[in-house]
Amino acid sequence: MAEKDIQDLEARSPSEPSQVEVGEVSIASDGDEALKFLRAEPSVGEMTREDERALVRKIDWYIMPLMWCCYCLQYLDKTLINYAAVMGLYDDAHISTSQFSNLALVFYVTYLGFEFPHGYGMQRLPTAKYLGTMVTLWGLIVAVTSACKNYGALVTTRVLLGCFESAVAPSLILITAMWYKKYEQPPRVGIWYLGTGTGTIFGSLISYGFQHYHGTTFKSWQIMFLVVGLVTVVVGLLVVIFLPDNPMSSRLSHSCKIWAIERLRENQTGIENKHFKPKQVIECLRDPQTWLLALITTSSNVPNGAVSSYQATIIKGFGYNSKSTALLQIPSGGVSIVSILIATYLAGRYNQRGLNIITLLIPGIIGGALMAFLPANSKAGKLIGNYLTNCIGASLPLLYSWVAANYAGHTKKVTMNAILLMSFCLGNILGPLTFRSDDAPDYIPAKIAIIVTCAFALLMAGVLRFYYVWENKCRDGEAEKKGLEHKLDIEFSDLTDRENREFRYKL
Repeated sequence: MAEKDIQDLEARSPSEPSQVEVGEVSIASDGDEALKFLRAEPSVGEMTREDERALVRKIDWYIMPLMWCCYCLQYLDKTLINYAAVMGLYDDAHISTSQFSNLALVFYVTYLGFEFPHGYGMQRLPTAKYLGTMVTLWGLIVAVTSACKNYGALVTTRVLLGCFESAVAPSLILITAMWYKKYEQPPRVGIWYLGTGTGTIFGSLISYGFQHYHGTTFKSWQIMFLVVGLVTVVVGLLVVIFLPDNPMSSRLSHSCKIWAIERLRENQTGIENKHFKPKQVIECLRDPQTWLLALITTSSNVPNGAVSSYQATIIKGFGYNSKSTALLQIPSGGVSIVSILIATYLAGRYNQRGLNIITLLIPGIIGGALMAFLPANSKAGKLIGNYLTNCIGASLPLLYSWVAANYAGHTKKVTMNAILLMSFCLGNILGPLTFRSDDAPDYIPAKIAIIVTCAFALLMAGVLRFYYVWENKCRDGEAEKKGLEHKLDIEFSDLTDRENREFRYKL
């Protein structure tokens, strides 16, 4: 933290007004909750580098484990049906392949439809409490799925699951941005996004274990849903109790709260604002980066949706039995974990998100090509191709952190989070639809779709990165030409990234 910022903070009177010229915004009445907190609290001493390192470690242990649990269970719970498909669900619930595809479809349609309501709810209500409530509710739905014995019941539970799970990712993006500097965000998003890889591994092991259960009253897949659902309920309650809504209301000491807020001034994205601002929604919809990010997210999640819903079917189609299929999905989780860790570390280390996204999409193209064009007897090569497609999903945490770093103004942030997750849903809706029963068992058109959509996402990521470079150069030129000076407390003014001309986009 700069010495000047500390001096400004110590000299500031709680009643002293502060004005921002951009857009006639009054920080005192319409600014960030963090600024109100700083003005109401006594000042503290300067934070040293050692203090900051200790504080970041404390924050990591304070919030990251629960965030990882939420995302892990979100991924595991929504993909349990993938494992149940090879555990007798088709026969026990009397469903066809097309009806199974519809179960994935209705989940993501509901997920998509509830993003904007959740965005509004997260802004108006305590974010962590809202998240914990949603986790608890979807855990109950997962447990109830164990009682489903027909297609209608499964559709109902998938609709409700999509409704509640759709709050997870946007909540975690907001919470990450509340606590971490921009260069710290990609590795932290990567940590909680590791839930996808670990969820795949846990799901495979759980499925394999329960397939050894043979009973007359309950089927193995029913026990699986019940156990995992109850675990999710417990985690949801822990989130409500222990995860802080923001730094200001956390259990940190007074000095740590001040330091946690002050060190985020350089982000220029604020921490929290409870006032919904329609003009920020409109700006988000008019912003070119919004639709480039939406195109990247949609196209990169077409293969993600296909692989996550049909991975067991794809591997079984290579000629393996059900138990082997469950175990052969474990390396997919390993590939996902390794690619996430490497990509998010490099993105944080060099502050380069776009280049890492492009790099991750290349193995996806290669994997799709191996599955589509290798001869039928090349089981090992096709299996490797399937594993390579799991690198694609590692681009999503980088997209999350790109949005967290490059959108300012709280209403604009929650709006963009909703659009990003709606794009994610759209890709996951389109992905399973590429698997048509007429193309079984090879599903060649679906595998070609993986190649095409990854290539398009790669191109759009390059365009977006060029746009950010151009915009930053324009702002640097404007600052030099007009002699713009830093405005006091503009970091916590709840201005958008376009209103605040001091803001610079991360590549």
